Amino acid sequence: MKKIKVIPPKPSEPKKLKVAAYCRISTLSPTQRRSLDWQIKSYTKMITEHPDWIFAGVFYDAGKSGLRRSGRTELDKMLKTAAKGKIDFIITKSISRVSRDAVEVLKIVRYLRERIINMYFENENLDSIRPDKEFEITLRSMLAQDESRNTSENIQWGFQRKFEKGDIFTKYKNFMGYTCVNGEITIVPKQAEVVRKIFDLYLQGLSFGQIKAYLESMGIKTVTGNDHWDTTTIQKMLKNEKYKGDTML
Repeated sequence: MKKIKVIPPKPSEPKKLKVAAYCRISTLSPTQRRSLDWQIKSYTKMITEHPDWIFAGVFYDAGKSGLRRSGRTELDKMLKTAAKGKIDFIITKSISRVSRDAVEVLKIVRYLRERIINMYFENENLDSIRPDKEFEITLRSMLAQDESRNTSENIQWGFQRKFEKGDIFTKYKNFMGYTCVNGEITIVPKQAEVVRKIFDLYLQGLSFGQIKAYLESMGIKTVTGNDHWDTTTIQKMLKNEKYKGDTML
């Protein structure tokens, strides 16, 4: 009788996931820059130290609004990279970091799910790949969108009240001809002479380039102390209504 020897197949090693992370900060303030640096380091460490993950990069957009998709180059780059099969799993801090537009979030979630790619929202503890979680993701997106709209309206209201009071939003540190002392706008006599000269030369018919050449030949420095003038700076000075005593709000 023949003997049959059964050779069991070797157990296949679990497939390692190609994992990426996405971050976004809405402003370029020092505090948010530090937060971004910390997030990048934290996600890089988390992914590279996981035994079943392959590091697929940390994508981030800085100084970008969550309400608008335009300009979010890194988000677009990440989604395109994922579509090419180079990313299996994406980690992000929260739904609002991806977008504060509920419709946009839903589009991104469905785009990834169609390609069997999961996005995990840490704060909400939600996986986008689960169809049963779509309603909760949409609801939370709508709350984030509404919060952003309320914040925007409050900021606009604050600006309008300041306009009504005549408050001027201008930094006088680098404003040729003026400075601010104890909250009052004060003329700087020597700088005022330069301003008057620039206007006078323009009225004589000189171009921005010719005015630039004149100022540099006379050794007149810019408000920041530079020897070289920029024609754009001269143009902005000539278009600045504050030199005639007005303020456009």
